[in-house]
Amino acid sequence: MSECVILREIPTACGRRFGHATLNAPGTLNALSLEMIDRLAPQFDAWVADPQIVGIVLDGAGDKAFCAGGDVRALYHAIREARANGSHETPAVVPAFFEHEYRLDYRIHTCPKPVLCWGHGIVMGGGIGLMAGASHRVATMQTRMAMPEISIGLYPDVGGSWFLRRMPGRTGLFLALTGAQINAADARFAGLADFILEHGDKSGVLAAFGQTCWSDDVEANHRRLSKLLEESGRRGATPESMLRRHYDRIDAVIGHDGLALIEARLQALGADPEPWLAAAAATFSHGAPSSAVLSFALWERALHLSLADVFRLEYQVSLAATMQPDFSEGVRALLVDKDRNPHWQHASIADVDAEEIAALLLPRFQGEHPLSDLA
Repeated sequence: MSECVILREIPTACGRRFGHATLNAPGTLNALSLEMIDRLAPQFDAWVADPQIVGIVLDGAGDKAFCAGGDVRALYHAIREARANGSHETPAVVPAFFEHEYRLDYRIHTCPKPVLCWGHGIVMGGGIGLMAGASHRVATMQTRMAMPEISIGLYPDVGGSWFLRRMPGRTGLFLALTGAQINAADARFAGLADFILEHGDKSGVLAAFGQTCWSDDVEANHRRLSKLLEESGRRGATPESMLRRHYDRIDAVIGHDGLALIEARLQALGADPEPWLAAAAATFSHGAPSSAVLSFALWERALHLSLADVFRLEYQVSLAATMQPDFSEGVRALLVDKDRNPHWQHASIADVDAEEIAALLLPRFQGEHPLSDLA
């Protein structure tokens, strides 16, 4: 049986080493499972503590994806099994998954050593959660990113309430509501990637690590890694950024006047002659109204929150949201039965009760917050 995460080290010319972790579930596009998180997290901590490890590389097995998101099917099946047994309690795997995932994401965001994330191919949901906090984020010509949670009755978590808020203009809220796919140039424009390289150059980049002399100076190693990636960067034309091209239109569609008017403008965008915009609008119209309202509520609430506070808030919301009917129905329609015909609890955004959303923001645990120790 193959390891769900392949762990190894890259020796360098000076005797120091890079840690190298590869998500190894190509059959599921490296969907992030609790087992993968629990294998990666302690090794990540060990590499950070080891003075001979100068940096960490994180990538995915296969040529199709870095990580297509969290393993929500496992959560779906656990919830279904609990209900079949007559229990309406939250299965233990749900809080465990979100606590461990968010801790790992936070580790990456706050890691003092360079972390290179090779975001090739499909990078969605939980995959973006892993990549967003890395100090050196590589996208390739085949990179396709999205936060598609509106299609499964959830919301952009894994720190999305924090990093979507920091994208240019209103593009972050547009991506949250529409699940629009973006390419490497979009990712760099939005602040989710730093470098665009050819995927075929990865082996050469990793070989260059071994030929380079690194130091005990963390900041010097950050600069050295940046220079190495800049020198390896794509020299030819890169894809056009749709986010940059349509920036003004996106700002106008999202506006500043509330979700009801955003809904009307996004629905009208479905007839737009620009295919990318029309597809984004169609995903919004087909998505869960409860997800749209929840995403908007978090967009407003998270403006002045720290990253740690965002993860604490998202933990509370995720525990509640995954136990709602829309989550199970969304996962069923998109990933289990794959009929792409979800039957949401609400017909429109206007039907979503404000008290229902407020209840999702409340703690659902006893005593101290499980993520209270995040600084």
